[in-house]
Amino acid sequence: MLAICAVGTVGYVARDFLIPTAGAIVLALILTPVANTLERIRLPVSLAAAASVLLLTLLIAGLLAVAIPSISSWAEQAPFLTLTLERKLEGLRKSLAIMQEVTNRVEQAASATASHPAQPPAEKVVVNQHSLLGVLASTTPGVVLQIGYAGVLAFMLLAHRDAYRRQVLRIPVQFATRVRLARTMRDINERVGHYLFSLAVIYSCVAVVAGVALWVLGFPNAMVWGAVMGLASFVPFVGPPVVVGLVALVAIITFDDWPRIVAAPAALMVIHFTESQLITPTFVSRRCALNTVAVFAAIALLGWMWGAIGAIVAVPLLILISTIAAHLPSLRWLEVMLADDRPVSERLAVKPPLASVRGRAAGLAKSARQARRRLVAAK
Repeated sequence: MLAICAVGTVGYVARDFLIPTAGAIVLALILTPVANTLERIRLPVSLAAAASVLLLTLLIAGLLAVAIPSISSWAEQAPFLTLTLERKLEGLRKSLAIMQEVTNRVEQAASATASHPAQPPAEKVVVNQHSLLGVLASTTPGVVLQIGYAGVLAFMLLAHRDAYRRQVLRIPVQFATRVRLARTMRDINERVGHYLFSLAVIYSCVAVVAGVALWVLGFPNAMVWGAVMGLASFVPFVGPPVVVGLVALVAIITFDDWPRIVAAPAALMVIHFTESQLITPTFVSRRCALNTVAVFAAIALLGWMWGAIGAIVAVPLLILISTIAAHLPSLRWLEVMLADDRPVSERLAVKPPLASVRGRAAGLAKSARQARRRLVAAK
């Protein structure tokens, strides 16, 4: 318990450093298949890593270039949008007038029976000296530095991943420990890297389909909301319902007819249901399945500690921890607690041995055959 509290305290205090570091590790794992593909077409390792990070940077910059004008327009029209929402919810407010009248009568009766009415507290005037521009000016440099640090670290992890793997394998002295460490790194690359890359491809398709569906319905800034839906899909149980609720609120403000008001969130719900129940279970390996309670708790904890970035990287970090625990007998309890059905180690047991282990076994068999031949020749 003390160790868990210590880790939680360090994670909260050092969040300005740990958030971009965790983001860089996740980005490196996502971009590893892309870098491997670029290396197969004869690109140097460093150039392939730089091209992978650059493609992701250009994609994010394009999304921000489309989203920032829309956000600025919404901020400028906030008073008008509030009045529009109040006007459209006027009917609902009138339908609840009876409940409000009953509540007022109960409050009046309670105040009349009080013997000594409490003195109303004096009003306090609080002057807010922090403007929006001031907050942005104070937080933007730190955010830019964190993004730059995450991008550089992701590039370094991609460019030197083979060298780091060889250096890590030189640490253990015993051959069995090296084999276990090599298998751990192999499974991390397969489970986490390919899993995240598969999810990135699926959620990109979700973003495109959601954007097109909203555009057909005449929804404002449809592609921006589609991108938000794709990004929110990385946060299970929480992200898609929140986006559907926001889309429903914007639909109430924007449209005047109920069919289109209902159609926009309904379309996103159908897309999310199809993705989560049909597409993702078909194309993503069951070896990446985690306990639902563990996933929800990890999202809540890291979301509280690190904000939105923590909620996004919670599942990848949980898969990483589960993969490491699958190869350590002392952490089998953690592996069992995180597993969805069977522990990961039981599913990994059917995997073929490493090439180095097969080569060593073949060498031992060859040496045994040569020893038998020498013994027969001596006889």
